[in-house]
Amino acid sequence: MQPESSASIKHLELDPLIHHTALPETALSKTVDRFIRAIGHLFSWTWVVLMGVIILNVLMRYILNEGRIEFEELQWHLYALGWLVGLSYCLVADDHVRVDLLHDRLSLKTQAWVELVGIIFLLTPFLMIVLWYAIPFITYSYELSEVSEAPGGLPYRWIIKSVLFVGFALLTLATLSRLSKVISLLFYPKETTRPLTTKA
Repeated sequence: MQPESSASIKHLELDPLIHHTALPETALSKTVDRFIRAIGHLFSWTWVVLMGVIILNVLMRYILNEGRIEFEELQWHLYALGWLVGLSYCLVADDHVRVDLLHDRLSLKTQAWVELVGIIFLLTPFLMIVLWYAIPFITYSYELSEVSEAPGGLPYRWIIKSVLFVGFALLTLATLSRLSKVISLLFYPKETTRPLTTKA
C-alpha cells in the first residue's frame, strides 16, 4: 500500500468525521471484510425499498384514505433488516459510535489495547449471549407458526426474527476480523503497514 501524502494525512487528522484507527490487515480480515462489505452494499438497497414503502403508505393513507397495517409492519421489518445487517458493516468500516473525544487523543497502540479489552470482555460475551438466546427465540416462533397480532398483519414472523441471528452472526465475523487486526498490531508489529489513521 502506498504511503499517504502529507496533505492527505493532515486532512485526516483535522477532520474527526473521518478519523479511523489504522490497523494492519490480515489474511482473515481481508476475506471477512470483503464479504461483509459485499453484504453491506447489497443490503444498503433496503433503505431505498423502505423509503418506497413509506411513501406508498403515506399516499394510500392520505390520498386514497386507505391505511394498510401490513405496510406499516413491513416498514418496521425493513428497518430492522437494514439496521441489523448494517452493524457488521459499521464495524468493518470503523464507522461505529464510540467516545472519539477520548479515543482520538490516545496513541495507536493504546487504542488497540482498548479495543482488545473491549472485544474480549464486552463485545464477545454480548454476541454469544444474543446468539445463544436467538435460537430458541426463532424456533419457538417457527413451531408456533407465529403471525402478527394485528388484523391484516404480516405472517411468518419467524423470518424477521431470524434476521436477529443473521445480523449478529455477521457482527461476530466482523469482530473476529477486527480482533485479528488488533492482535497483529499489538503482538506482530512488524506486520503493521499502516501506522497512520486513514479512511476505511
